[in-house]
Amino acid sequence: MSTHPSAAELAIVHPDAAGIDIGAQFHVVAVSPERDDQPVRSFRSFTQDLHALAAWLKALGITSVAMESTGVHWIPPH
Repeated sequence: MSTHPSAAELAIVHPDAAGIDIGAQFHVVAVSPERDDQPVRSFRSFTQDLHALAAWLKALGITSVAMESTGVHWIPPH
């Protein structure tokens, strides 16, 4: 028996926030499913891709971001 709640049971605490998993090759970004038809997207780590990531978040009205990194890959987008 799993003790973890399902996605349906988790409440959205900060609807204007996004989560980013930072990687060396690409970053995976998630927003509330109510914000976009494709709420999880991947962006490469090149400058033009980071600009596209920022433009997408701005267009959705995202005002804060939580970043997760397992190394020093968070430095370029920060």
